[in-house]
Amino acid sequence: MLYRVEGLVIRSTDYGEGNKIVTLLTPSYGKQGIIVRGAKKLKSRYGALAQLFTYGDYSYYKSGTLGTLNSGEILESFQELREGLEGPAYAAYAAELTDRAINDDEAAAYLFHQLKACQSALAGGKDPQVVLRAYEMKIIAAAGYAPMLDECVSCGNDGGPFRFSSVGGGALCSRCWHRDTAALELEDAVWKLLRVFLALDLRRLGNIAVKPSTKRQLQLALRRWMDTHLNLNLKSRGFLDQWEKYGDLLGEQRRRPEPPPQNGDAGDGTV
Repeated sequence: MLYRVEGLVIRSTDYGEGNKIVTLLTPSYGKQGIIVRGAKKLKSRYGALAQLFTYGDYSYYKSGTLGTLNSGEILESFQELREGLEGPAYAAYAAELTDRAINDDEAAAYLFHQLKACQSALAGGKDPQVVLRAYEMKIIAAAGYAPMLDECVSCGNDGGPFRFSSVGGGALCSRCWHRDTAALELEDAVWKLLRVFLALDLRRLGNIAVKPSTKRQLQLALRRWMDTHLNLNLKSRGFLDQWEKYGDLLGEQRRRPEPPPQNGDAGDGTV
């Protein structure tokens, strides 16, 4: 049967002497595996369609587990995400996280648009640490593990102050802190961003200036949450952690100049 879909390449692996197998995230069929024959050859007609991060229009035949590419067209190459070290590090993490955390039947159209918005934000120079934390929250929610953030998961108290409990399921009020002595005490700004990221459509992500201490707490909270509920061993995460640690030691602000915020963007401001 012949299918035609828009898709984002979230995995690309060698197959045989000159071919590649790509995993596409699509808005209509979830994750799809496709063989791109001859993709490794220098003069391959469709080699670029097999590159990681590519957004394209794919036509393929499928009768079993894998499809075979019939034709295709690049809609956006996201070349910026394959240049240097920073772009590939963050984009590869987002792609691998999507591939590993989400089952085929959980990859709906909404997640496709969130990943595409994530790649566009990274390519456009928005703060990659903020973008990735927001996207991690999209993955967590899509996988069915969204934390409870507005009231205590134990007693329902909505008054706070709260601590963030990964094993408990989210916010714990002061009366229930004893239920998880390892729960994190987070800045108010971190709680605010966690709530914003959970509700936000990444297609409306604006320019948010986040303090380094807030970024570190955000990363700690979400990494601990994912380690507890998703338990993934991602190759890209190790490299990304080293990259961010290296930048912190140098005192670098790892951000390219950002364009002026557009009317209607959500989340503009300083935290």
